[in-house]
Amino acid sequence: MTLTLTTKKTTSKSTRYRLFALSSLTLLLVGCGTVNPVPFEQDEIQKRVKEDKKQMYVNQEPITAPIDFHQAAARALKYNLDYKLKLMENALSMSLLDVAQHEMLPHLVATAGYTSRNNDSGGRSIGIEDRVESLRDSTSQERNRTLGGMTFTWNVLDFGVSYYRAQQKADQYLMAEERRRKVVQNVMQDVRNSYWRALGSQRLIGKVDELLDRVNKALVRAREVEKQGLMPKAQVLAYQRALLDAMNLLTLRRQDLELARAELAGLMSIPPGTAYKLADIPEMPLPAVPSNVEELEHIALEKRPEIMEEWYRKRVTENDIKAAKVLLWPNLGINAGYSYDSNKYNYNKDWIDVGFNVSWNLMKLTQLPALNRALEDQNKTDDMRRMALAMAVLTQVRVGTQRYGLSLAELNFAEESLRVDQRLLDYARSAAQAKFDSELEVIRNEAKVLLSEYQRHVSYSNAQAAWGRIYNSVGLDVLPQTIASHDVKTLAKSIETTTKDWESVVFSAKKK
Repeated sequence: MTLTLTTKKTTSKSTRYRLFALSSLTLLLVGCGTVNPVPFEQDEIQKRVKEDKKQMYVNQEPITAPIDFHQAAARALKYNLDYKLKLMENALSMSLLDVAQHEMLPHLVATAGYTSRNNDSGGRSIGIEDRVESLRDSTSQERNRTLGGMTFTWNVLDFGVSYYRAQQKADQYLMAEERRRKVVQNVMQDVRNSYWRALGSQRLIGKVDELLDRVNKALVRAREVEKQGLMPKAQVLAYQRALLDAMNLLTLRRQDLELARAELAGLMSIPPGTAYKLADIPEMPLPAVPSNVEELEHIALEKRPEIMEEWYRKRVTENDIKAAKVLLWPNLGINAGYSYDSNKYNYNKDWIDVGFNVSWNLMKLTQLPALNRALEDQNKTDDMRRMALAMAVLTQVRVGTQRYGLSLAELNFAEESLRVDQRLLDYARSAAQAKFDSELEVIRNEAKVLLSEYQRHVSYSNAQAAWGRIYNSVGLDVLPQTIASHDVKTLAKSIETTTKDWESVVFSAKKK
């Protein structure tokens, strides 16, 4: 009795020790698993900013000559960070496709290991009916063993699901390619809009600064005339008011001109503060308004990246449901393997086993009607989304064509206004005499001419932008399928050639 009580106390004490050790280990693991937010240090932030600014403009070809329109487009496409991002997304999609294709392969697993225990593994046997022990305690396994093997397994359902997943990755790569095409078209559109405004800025900003200087000097003289009382006060104040109005308009236009160059520099990813000059070449002739609008609409439905992306997305969702359907059917598994065990008690230390099994979850068949309905509804939804997008595309083509016609009319009006203002300036200069108010008339007319010249450049850039929007709405690519080299000069030549080919083949319009 005493021995039994002592044993119970010992067992209870041992249990308390084990519980204490387990609790301590649990608290230790919980403490080790605690994670506190750790913000970046200021020096780490500065280092990251410095490295990012360096990478933004790395490996760019230096600007050694004035930049024409096609070279500006080439630089924008080569160095634009949004376009680079889409190229990386394409590469990522292709890599994921490679991964998905490898998932269709059977599994071939090689294993090796070593196992050890502190005592023998063994037991004894008793009769099932009479419960009589037939053998003494024995073991057939060494305490320390070396294991190895290679197993081949193949599963039909895994293969089917991986096949459809690979098809989805392939379509997702094509979707990424369509997004890349759209970025190219948008970059080209932005360059077309900004380049001609920047070229107008380059041509006019010197004239604006010169005229602003003359206006300032005229204001100084007007204040002196007012101070000395050489003219009626109402007249001299009206003179100053006219000069200030002209200065205000010129200052606003000068800001617009400077912003145009900054926008173009940003599109070309030119480092801030880098001096560059645009090629002062004759303006590109503008085509007449396209007359084959129905043909352009048909081409847009074929080539617009957004429509193609939606079409590929439909296949992705279809394959998603097909992969779910695969899991409804019987599963066949095949396996074969080679094994090795260094246990000296084994009769055979290595062996090959082969087998196969078939299983079928019959309850999953109840999902088939729901999956069929989901596929039908998904296809209708995808088709309706594509139809809505196609309708928007057709509207963009027609609206783009009309806007281009309006922009040409606006350009003609701006050119006529410039011619009239130039003639008024010539008349004011020839009629000017040594009078104080004659100088005002000349300056006022010079400001009108300069503002008309500015408006003419704006109208021309708007017409170019409207023409580019037609390209964009139709979905035409500005780059060929293959390019011999990716330097700026070769890219610029490829863009120029492709644009001319599209214009001669697709746009049946005579030059303006």
